[in-house]
Amino acid sequence: MLRLATARRVGALFVATGLTGVAADERLARLQPEQQVLARDYNRFVQAMDDKYFARVASLNGGAEYETLLLNNEYSDYDIRVTRGPTVEKFGRMLALGNKTSPGRGDRVLSWGRFYSLDAHPKTPLVGMLHATIVLQFFENGDASTGGWLGVMPATRVAEDLQALKALTDEHFARHDKSPDLYRRLICKGTEDTVARWRRRPACVGVSFYGPPVFPGDARQSFEFIAALFDDFVGLYIDQVEQRHGQAVTASDLQAQDTMRRQWLLDQLFSDPYSSTSVPFEAWSLANMPPEVKF
Repeated sequence: MLRLATARRVGALFVATGLTGVAADERLARLQPEQQVLARDYNRFVQAMDDKYFARVASLNGGAEYETLLLNNEYSDYDIRVTRGPTVEKFGRMLALGNKTSPGRGDRVLSWGRFYSLDAHPKTPLVGMLHATIVLQFFENGDASTGGWLGVMPATRVAEDLQALKALTDEHFARHDKSPDLYRRLICKGTEDTVARWRRRPACVGVSFYGPPVFPGDARQSFEFIAALFDDFVGLYIDQVEQRHGQAVTASDLQAQDTMRRQWLLDQLFSDPYSSTSVPFEAWSLANMPPEVKF
C-alpha cells in the first residue's frame, strides 16, 4: 500500500485563507483593458470557490487544519492547499500562475494565465473522486483561451447521483442553447495527448472544456459559462458526499474505491499531459492524489 499523506512542503503551513498572487497580480499590466477586467473576475471567482468549498468541507469534517505548498518551475508558480478529515478524507486545491506556455500547446507567448482545480476524496466509496478545473489564458498576440474539466471518477456507481450530475450539466447547456455532446465525448475519451492505457476512468456525466471554446471568439462568455457550471457541479457533488456519508457499504464497494484511486495515480503518472510532463510531482501529488493508494 502506497501512502500519499504528505508531500515536501515549502512555505507557511496552516494558512487559513487567501490565494497567493491573486491580490497583487503584476502581470495584469501586460493585458488589454478588457482582458484585465476578465482576469480580475477570474481571480475573484477562484477566491470565492476556495472560500465556499473549503468552508463546506470544514463543516462536514467538523473543523479543518491546512497544509500548504508554494513552489515554482519554468512553467508556473504553484499554490497548493489541502485539508483532511473523517468525511472528506482529502480535499485539495491547486492554483497555477502561468509563466510560459506549456509544452505541446503551441508557440504563442503567454502574457497571463491561471489554472485552478479542486479535488475531493470522500471516505464513502458511494461517491467517487471529484476533479474540477477552470483555466483562463491570454497571449501576447491578443488571443485568449478558456478551458476546464468537471467530472467524477466513480468507485461504486450510484446511478441516482450520477444521473443528477448529468442532468445538472445538460440543463446548464440547454439554458444557453448549447449542446454538451462534444464536451462529453472529450471527458469520456480524453484528448490526443492522453495515453489511453493509463487514462482515468470518469463517469461520462460531466464535461471537458479542453477543446473548442463554448463561445468562439468570446472569452468572457466562455469563462462565465464554465464558471457557473463549475460552482453548480461542485456544489451538487458536495451535497452527495453529505447525503451518502455514513451509509452502509460492502467489501466490494471498498474494493471499487481502491481500484479507482489506483487508476487516478496511474493516470497522473503516465497519461495526463500536464502532471506527466510540466507540473512538479510535489505539487500535483499533494493537490489531487488520494490519501492512500493500494496495489
